[in-house]
Amino acid sequence: MSLTSSVKPRKRLPTLSWTPQPLAGWRLLGLLALVGLFLGGLVGTAGATPTQTNKFRMVRSAAAENGNCVADARGRVTVTSLGPVEVMVVDVTGLPPHTEFDFFVIQLPNAPFGLAWYQGDIETDDEGEGTQVFIGRFNIETFIVAQPPGDQPAPVVHDQPPFPDAEKSPATEPVHTFHLGLWFGSPDAAAGANCPNTVTRFNGDHTAGIQVLSTRNFPNLEGPLSRLK
Repeated sequence: MSLTSSVKPRKRLPTLSWTPQPLAGWRLLGLLALVGLFLGGLVGTAGATPTQTNKFRMVRSAAAENGNCVADARGRVTVTSLGPVEVMVVDVTGLPPHTEFDFFVIQLPNAPFGLAWYQGDIETDDEGEGTQVFIGRFNIETFIVAQPPGDQPAPVVHDQPPFPDAEKSPATEPVHTFHLGLWFGSPDAAAGANCPNTVTRFNGDHTAGIQVLSTRNFPNLEGPLSRLK
């Protein structure tokens, strides 16, 4: 589940009035109220207030560094445990303005990334900053599993090159996915930021651009999500 706000939470909200520009403030207030009500319900279910928080940074990916682009790209992540679930807030800066990016939980921070789970999108504002809230399981128990035997039928939604859907699933015992990655939503968006226009699998249509941020500042087998026990 994800909730998006294009208004940066670090800035003061605009003065509320019945003019078009401040309506963004109304939308943000409504969004925050909705999140508060939802999280309040979760805390009530857990029987306690949040007690564990995991804060860390994302850095410019190897692909962006090798492509000599988006030199100021940075990410900041805060994961708060509510017991049954975690709330992950991702703030990104130094990216191209008004651009869509795709966010994944991944096994390894660098290519070929291992197993990956599509979380949602982050869109930047006119200053190249964006914020997204994700609710799910983001701790040492985060994993992907495909119970043997393999070759189980899978729906084919996208059947065109370069990366059509698999018709059958592989088999794997539980594989923990403790890293995070952010990809350009399209090769054109990457090229517009003077990055390589390589096509990758990492969006809903499997036609994404290169990875722009990752948690490669952590060891391969010690991704930051594992720090929340």
